[in-house]
Amino acid sequence: MLSRTALARAFALPLEQLPRSSITTTTTTFRACLHQATTTTPSHNHHHHPEAPLSATPRAHTSTPFQQPRFRTAEDAIPQTRADVPLSKQPVAPTFEAPLKVSQSLLDMLPNLTSQRPHYITAHLHDRPYLLTAGDQLRLPFLMPKVKPGDVLRFNRASLLGSRDFTLKSGAKYLDERLFECRVRVMGVESEPLRTKEKTKRRQRHVRTVTSKHRYTIMRVMDVKVKTAEELMEEGAVVVESAESAADVGLKE
Repeated sequence: MLSRTALARAFALPLEQLPRSSITTTTTTFRACLHQATTTTPSHNHHHHPEAPLSATPRAHTSTPFQQPRFRTAEDAIPQTRADVPLSKQPVAPTFEAPLKVSQSLLDMLPNLTSQRPHYITAHLHDRPYLLTAGDQLRLPFLMPKVKPGDVLRFNRASLLGSRDFTLKSGAKYLDERLFECRVRVMGVESEPLRTKEKTKRRQRHVRTVTSKHRYTIMRVMDVKVKTAEELMEEGAVVVESAESAADVGLKE
């Protein structure tokens, strides 16, 4: 074939059938190929040194244990103390025009109320009362805006606070918020099943179908705390007559 190279013709035909000129060219080309192969291979083997077999014993003694990074979980995202909450998200301390007024009878009966646990509270949110204790789960009848799961809120409006035998009442509509602490944590949002309702009007054949799916905010009560007499005095409470006291502790009837 005319398209074959000299090296291919050299392997395909015996040397007796080839002309002398082609034999010389083929031998030179073949020798050149062999020369390149022999010069390339030893140089590659000269730079390659087989490594010693790997041993795990020296590496186990000299290496340090590697601790994998810990992924953030839902528990890490929830702050446990006030120090874990960023300053921008901490609640603003309320300001009061006058100090808290307490009577001597309140200071005398307050240790009985604080020592008797658990405490309950009747907290008010949007003028709706909720009877709560620590650990209760509260489902609000609406979706609270601008809150996220993990946020800690404080209920500062309460009309009643007590324990099994004692009750803290006030002559006003609500107790002074400096007497107690009620903190809740936002757990998430709960949706009700889809509702379908048919609406129609008189003397009309058209029936209109309305769907609704409400969502509610779920909270859990973290702590219901009644402040002690020492804490009230440290915060600047003033002892007055019983008639001017902000609240009074009494036995349950």
